[in-house]
Amino acid sequence: MTSSFGGSQGVVQLAQEVLQVEAAEINALAKRLDKRFSDAVELILHCSGRVVVTGMGKSGHIGGKIASTLASTGTPAFFMHPAEASHGDLGMIMAGDVVLALSNSGESDELLAIVPPLKRLGARIIAITGKDDSSLAMAADIHLSAHVSKEACPLGLAPTSSTTVALALGDALALCVLDLRDFTAEDFARSHPGGSLGRRLLIHISDLMRTDAAIPEVPETATLAEGLLEMTRKGLGFTAIVDEACRPVGIFTDGDLRRTIERKIDMSSATVIEVMHPHPKTIHQDELAIVAVEMMEQQKISGLLVVDDNGILVGALNMHDLLMAKVV
Repeated sequence: MTSSFGGSQGVVQLAQEVLQVEAAEINALAKRLDKRFSDAVELILHCSGRVVVTGMGKSGHIGGKIASTLASTGTPAFFMHPAEASHGDLGMIMAGDVVLALSNSGESDELLAIVPPLKRLGARIIAITGKDDSSLAMAADIHLSAHVSKEACPLGLAPTSSTTVALALGDALALCVLDLRDFTAEDFARSHPGGSLGRRLLIHISDLMRTDAAIPEVPETATLAEGLLEMTRKGLGFTAIVDEACRPVGIFTDGDLRRTIERKIDMSSATVIEVMHPHPKTIHQDELAIVAVEMMEQQKISGLLVVDDNGILVGALNMHDLLMAKVV
């Protein structure tokens, strides 16, 4: 019986071999890319319709991921199951679309069955197959070879290297098109509004800040007691002190309260301007929320006053607001 240590070593060795085989096949793919690849990129880039990705079995799973990658990087795309296409889903295709068809053998009956109607509809076809002389490769407008010399499967049967190469080729297509479109991180965020990147690049201070009656603020003439009452009522852990034009001249925080107590200041007679922190940190309402996070971390503060172009107080927020919005 093999020891657990020996068995573990064997598993790791096999895993390393699998990864090495697949990495070698991707390297081989990179070396043989030619003008057909750049032609495929141009066809997708200038497509007046959508990119429709299709494939059966494992190729279909890879195709679904490629369609998702294209769609999230600025190229309208979706996956169409080739078997369903023969039963009505071809109605989703129109002239001007580009069909990206995946089949390792290039002889998938379901794919070959829809090639003639696709051409009649006026769609262009890019095929990704493992055989240059396959029926699908010959029928396509552009053929991209995903040939592999060896599957990573120890039995040489399960699609492994071939699916990895097809996926890598799809990623290369999508990212080359992305680059030529001058697609930016902000563009990416717009298609991922629910993700962390979307929240970091799309949410502005004005989307989160407390406004109007929810802003903790007192005039310069307020007493310390009035400042404490306002801070307690609004629940942000601070209150702004504003001049007659409603511009912030100071801020009074929980920390300032502790320091006031330590200094044994008579809280019944003190004014808020005596104990406030002058020159408060402010942020413009049009800034991204992530900028507020960076400011708070750098300045080691937990709240910010929000101002407009004229420096007038229009809002307030604290770290809890940013945490609730999942910006942090």
